[in-house]
Amino acid sequence: MLYNAHELNRAWMTGASAWASIGAEILNNPKLPMGYFGIGSVIASALDVFAHASAPRGKPSFDLETVTVEGTSYPVTEAIVLHRPFGNLLRFTHTGLPADAPKLLIVAPMSGHFATLLRGTVHRMLERAEVFITDWADAKMVPLEAGSFSLDDYIDELIGFLEHIGAQGDGRGAHMMAVCQPSVPALAATALMAEDKNPCRPLTLTMMGGPIDTREAPTSVNDVGTQRPLSWFENTVIATVPAIYPGGGRRVYPGFLQLAGFMAMNMGSHMMSHYHMFKHMVAGDGESADASKAFYEEYRSVCDLPAEYYLQTIEHVFQKHSLPKGEFRHGKRLINLGAITDTALLAIEGENDDISGIGQTRAALKVTPGLAESRKHYLLAEDVGHYGIFNGSKWRNRIAPVVEDWMAKHSARADLKIVA
Repeated sequence: MLYNAHELNRAWMTGASAWASIGAEILNNPKLPMGYFGIGSVIASALDVFAHASAPRGKPSFDLETVTVEGTSYPVTEAIVLHRPFGNLLRFTHTGLPADAPKLLIVAPMSGHFATLLRGTVHRMLERAEVFITDWADAKMVPLEAGSFSLDDYIDELIGFLEHIGAQGDGRGAHMMAVCQPSVPALAATALMAEDKNPCRPLTLTMMGGPIDTREAPTSVNDVGTQRPLSWFENTVIATVPAIYPGGGRRVYPGFLQLAGFMAMNMGSHMMSHYHMFKHMVAGDGESADASKAFYEEYRSVCDLPAEYYLQTIEHVFQKHSLPKGEFRHGKRLINLGAITDTALLAIEGENDDISGIGQTRAALKVTPGLAESRKHYLLAEDVGHYGIFNGSKWRNRIAPVVEDWMAKHSARADLKIVA
């Protein structure tokens, strides 16, 4: 019933958005005088804001056409190099990259938003690296015959992606960057590959705002995961996909619930953002209004999560703290973080992060006793929130250079030689 009620509301809002958009266009038509007198521009701006806020959204595209390196622009090539039912592996490159450019796998979070939320992350790292990214699928679009997708499957996919990348080119291996939630499965995958002496194990693993140990400086997000039993989540927020979608009948955690939760965390700031958008439109400042629209166009584009993956994440990351306590299993196999001995770890946290508190990501450096201190580094980004860790000017100018330097410092491993 939950999903069906949402679909009814979405259908109504789609119609209302269309009518509001038509009204705004009529009032803004230069051939008609009504928009130039009285409150015409105010009404037009209000209708435009409402139309944008209530419009339906699908999966965005990356739209990375060029990248500029030292003043020279190069065209960007985007390609799907591996297709999986629950997510593709995308590759971005450009002709300005040297033959020995590092390979970087960016692990996008499966947390309600599409991988395009990391568009700025990809664009910045693409300047000096061949970039791959996990493009997770919207679970409601995955047919039931594709099977389920659990936290174990997530880890398996990361290992498979690293093996595919490592077998290409000169066989030097790849670096891995996990943004937010995937820090946990990325660290687990690294440990499994290290214990197996897998030649494709990552050269470096950068974890950004990740919930490695949510007992450190718990936030309101962590509180939500711990204040209720797992059965509450299964019975309350898990829904069945309607038959109108390819994944009809699949049990999911709906993206619209995740979006509602994120909006509720900072409702005041979101309301002010829309109010400022409205004022910019009234004043004729279309550039500022378009910047706000572009942000919310991405922010409101959400996707569903497989129920089994979502519930296991709640259980092991937020309730049992399985990984930092040394109790996390992949199938029947216990994850041994002490097996990580040569993958250099970089932990990055934002000073103002209200999703992953200070210390949660840094915990990865404490629970890897087999790794030398020289291969561990911690960065606390001052005056940076969760989103600013991987997007925006502070990411581009202050954080990304640290990541690039860390990758360059650990660009090779003496015992690493991958055979395709």
